[in-house]
Parts: sequence; C-alpha cells; structure tokens
Amino acid sequence: MRPEMSLRHPWWSEAAPLLVAAGLAIWLLLQPGLIQGLPLTLRLPAVLLGIWALGAAFLRPMALEPSRRWQRRILSPPWSQLALALFALVIVLRALLA
Repeated sequence: MRPEMSLRHPWWSEAAPLLVAAGLAIWLLLQPGLIQGLPLTLRLPAVLLGIWALGAAFLRPMALEPSRRWQRRILSPPWSQLALALFALVIVLRALLA
C-alpha cells in the first residue's frame, strides 16, 4: 500500500477506475467501430477524451507525478474520474444507439 493511502482512501478508490479503464480499453479493441463510426467532428473530441480518461486511469496507480501544475490538476481524482465517467457514458450510449 502506498504511504499516502489511508482510511480515507481505501484500496478500491484507485482500483475501480483502473478496472473501468481496462474494461473500456478492451471493449474498444474488440469493437473499434464505436469510435470509428462517429463523424469526424465528434470523433476527434471522443478520441481526445478517451486519451485523457484512459491515460489518467492507467497512470495514477503507477504513482508517477507530473512536473507541471496543470498536468497534476487534470490527473487528480475528481477531474480524471469525471473524464472517465464521461467517456464511459459516451461509449455506452454509442453502443446502445448503434
């Protein structure tokens, strides 16, 4: 367990986003048409949101600290988890509507 983790931050608080990101990544590997089928004006924001959401979810458990303040801010749990939830919502809605 990392030193900064305490009773306020249980182990699953970092495991859950990692598992969700892994599930989304595998789902997109198996069905790339969920993103490819979007028009270009929607595909680019979806790809950028996915890079941010999945990248942050995979990077946080490795305990790598970015050097710049804005990088630390977008990788912090409230923002990165919001991006992950929004990206998951986009993928689920796209799968239901396709």
